[in-house]
Amino acid sequence: MTKGEAVAIGRIPIASLKPEVDGGAFPAKAYLGEVIAFGATVFREGHDVVGAELVLTSPTGKTTQKRLAETFPGSDFFETRVLIDEIGTWSFNILAFGDDFETWHHNATVKIAIGQDSELMILEALELFKGASKQKTRSKQFLALIKQLILLFEDASVSAKAKLAAVDKPEVLDLFRLEPIRSLETVSVSRKVLAERKLAGFGSWYEFFPRSEGATKNADGSISSGNFASATKSLARVSEMGFDVLYLPPIHPIGSAFRKGANNSLTASANDPGSPWAIGSAAGGHDTIHPDLGTEKDFVAFIKAANKLGIEIAMDFALQASPDHPWVKEHPEWFTTRADGSIAYAENPPKKYQDIYPINFDNDPEGIYQESLRVLLKWIGLGVKIFRVDNPHTKPVNFWQRLIAEVNLANPEVIFLAEAFTRPAIMHTLGKAGFQQSYTYFTWRNTKQELESYLLELAFQTDSFFRPNLWVTTPDILTPYLQYGGPAAHRIRAALAATMAPSWGVYAGYELYEAVARPGVDEHIDSEKYQYKIRDFEAASKAGKSLAPYLNKLNEIRASQPALRQLRNVSVHYSDDPEILVFAKHLDSEFTKGAPNTVIVVANLDPHAARETTIHLELWKLGLDETKPFKVKDLITGVEFSWGKSNFVKLDSFSEPVHILEVQR
Repeated sequence: MTKGEAVAIGRIPIASLKPEVDGGAFPAKAYLGEVIAFGATVFREGHDVVGAELVLTSPTGKTTQKRLAETFPGSDFFETRVLIDEIGTWSFNILAFGDDFETWHHNATVKIAIGQDSELMILEALELFKGASKQKTRSKQFLALIKQLILLFEDASVSAKAKLAAVDKPEVLDLFRLEPIRSLETVSVSRKVLAERKLAGFGSWYEFFPRSEGATKNADGSISSGNFASATKSLARVSEMGFDVLYLPPIHPIGSAFRKGANNSLTASANDPGSPWAIGSAAGGHDTIHPDLGTEKDFVAFIKAANKLGIEIAMDFALQASPDHPWVKEHPEWFTTRADGSIAYAENPPKKYQDIYPINFDNDPEGIYQESLRVLLKWIGLGVKIFRVDNPHTKPVNFWQRLIAEVNLANPEVIFLAEAFTRPAIMHTLGKAGFQQSYTYFTWRNTKQELESYLLELAFQTDSFFRPNLWVTTPDILTPYLQYGGPAAHRIRAALAATMAPSWGVYAGYELYEAVARPGVDEHIDSEKYQYKIRDFEAASKAGKSLAPYLNKLNEIRASQPALRQLRNVSVHYSDDPEILVFAKHLDSEFTKGAPNTVIVVANLDPHAARETTIHLELWKLGLDETKPFKVKDLITGVEFSWGKSNFVKLDSFSEPVHILEVQR
């Protein structure tokens, strides 16, 4: 097919394949254990009935066919759901066909009831049955049924209505649905789905700065840095809260030139450690560990200790350099020289980062690419399988597409998380280019309308190429909602992040409710980016002033509820209060190896007051009978309720502002 040539329409048109990304230009995303929908729009001229099947081939070459069902009458969209149980590239087609039995059955039902063309309807059925009886691919059960129907329909003593009644039996209709009588078979184009390991889509992330873990205050007021040995002791805390990924900000040497002091001050004291993102000094660059943190041997030991606790280490990959980085002398062409002869430092006006030089990817793209690949492969060789990429939207997208593809070709287990708080088009394209996950706008979505809209967008509009990781805060970001909402706001946001998406993240200090108000500024005061943070987690826990038990409970709930491991299974429900958000995650028994799993989340978004209202559930979306009561159990408190279609709720922000309810089957 040449450029500009129209795509041929088959005898039975097949359109809008799902999942599909940019007409098949990129594979759709999936992860091990994810349930995803496959489907297409299928129709034909006239009134004859059409059918559709999914033809799905797994990475190991296993091909299965599964009948699609029309999502609702007249929609022309046919769909089915499949559990992804192999890692690798899947391919699929949609097979459309004229369903000759269903066309006959519809016409016969209408006509025989009014005595119109009854004899003709019987003759047409006989023709269909006899043709099907000669098809060698039919099952023994189907051929036995066809033989019985032929004998019945040839019996002149049996009325047309009686013959139709014999066909109308549920077991007969089910068999014709499983083995339809087809004509005009049409096959769609092929599309691909890339399935990655489970942690690429479902995981609980925690972030801490190794230099703060075990840091100690000296008699003169200075602080001695923590290191990998002392940070190893903190792994138990992370594990006890149920997190399975620990993200570390850059662990490399930090430059001295233009080093920033506390709160991004332009003047740093001799004791200020500088920003870890100002990478590079005489001690080395991106392939080197900061001397204060220890050696490569210490880092490997740290990784192994984390792995023993079921935690994977995510390492920061920030393609930028301090003025002291070896790259600046060895490869000055990798940076931008301004009109006055100086090297351009990083800026996001009005913010200035004089301690960081951004990379110019157009001066020596191949050199930069090869160095980036070398650095990544080094850390992968030491046991790192996850990289959180800093500001990927400030680098060329095709650079990432090539780099991630080459890394994943040899190391398919490696995961890249895009820290891309930027415009939607860039965030989405980074996902298409290969990033397994991305930060999101969740941090700034606080109202009921904002959360409902964003939840549906993530689940149904961008799900094939954009995999969200919902972070409640970062070292940079502290929204007014948390600045002024107190402990209740921290509980609410954690509960939402943990249940809205399969992956979520927490930055250290969140469990201590760190949130100093800064009017007009969405940032932490005394940011850990520029200084050590000595926190007493144990004292806060003993005083009952830690959110850690709640975070642990959320992660336990996520582990026990299969529906919460999914992104595309959400439904938004209704409440009479503009501050009460209601949504549910549902998974059919076909995918749970047991009873259906349904979790209903009811959240009071007002952190300052108790709210009471009536909520209204669309029970058919949850596989429940709208006429019968059912029991739900609050997985936070253990309290059980008898519920129905409409339910009164009262949520007090100062005790339990969120219900996370499991439907008892």
